[in-house]
Amino acid sequence: MAKKAKESAEERLIARYFRPLAKHPGAFGLADDAAAIAPPAGCDLVLTTDGVIAGVHFLPDDAPRDVARKALRMNLSDLAAKGAAPLGFLLSLALPVKTKASWIAGFAAGLADDSEHYACPLLGGDTDHTVGPIMASITAFGAVPRGKMVRRSTAKPGDVVVVTGTIGDAALGVKLRRKKSLGKSWRLKPKMTSHLLRRYLLPEPRNALAEAVLHHASAAMDISDGLAGDLGKLCRASAVAATIDVMRVPLSEAAQAAIASARDLWQTVLTGGDDYEIILTLPPDRLSAFRAAAARAGIAATEIGRIEKGEGARFECHGKPLAYKRASYSHF
Repeated sequence: MAKKAKESAEERLIARYFRPLAKHPGAFGLADDAAAIAPPAGCDLVLTTDGVIAGVHFLPDDAPRDVARKALRMNLSDLAAKGAAPLGFLLSLALPVKTKASWIAGFAAGLADDSEHYACPLLGGDTDHTVGPIMASITAFGAVPRGKMVRRSTAKPGDVVVVTGTIGDAALGVKLRRKKSLGKSWRLKPKMTSHLLRRYLLPEPRNALAEAVLHHASAAMDISDGLAGDLGKLCRASAVAATIDVMRVPLSEAAQAAIASARDLWQTVLTGGDDYEIILTLPPDRLSAFRAAAARAGIAATEIGRIEKGEGARFECHGKPLAYKRASYSHF
């Protein structure tokens, strides 16, 4: 009798750490070259992809569990802003040869936690060796009723502009993560410092609001590269203008304290990125219904401005326009 072929190291890695996450029957236990899924009847597939690289999106000593959860949540945030319900995801993971087994185990554990919490199972992917830093790229799939995906190109003059949650926490958290002494100079209480650091490490995708976005928003996108820059993208796609009252932009207690100590942090708050909140436009008569849905989900929803005829996003403070060194985070 012929001996059974021995599994490769890569096959053993996948079987040990990632096969337990592949609970969807269409994933075939990660034993095939591809997965097969079908969207619910009458629905379109919504596809999005995003990734994280050590030294760019996370610091090398960040906990691997948090790195994995952040990578998945970035994609879930995109699905939420499109009004889509998650169906599953693919993972491409590039690891240096000397990556410790404990790092991989922590990463897989973080993915397991969030894939179960958000009902978004692993469907497949790829693992590679790299001579560069750790990289994890995720492609997520969601579903919306056919033809109903909420786009960024459909805002209309007269719409109100609304954001979920609070803005700027993660960008401030990055600064704190890189220079701990800033907490003292910003006069932050320990709980404020913890809040900002957590918002950097773990976004809170607003999937609980996906259905409300689907039913009420005229346009929407998630805020990943900064409120100012992402609203500008929405305005360009919709061929409209927006006027935003900066004093109405929702800030956490921690962000308010930091800005009170260093006024130039307004730039960071509005342009720094990594918020993973939703910015949406909706007709004024839909605002109360959306706010009610947000309240039921325990998520703040704040009106910050209006959509108008014209071009570009204008941010004003007491009626005077604000200028920025750069409107948003950019990799290039």
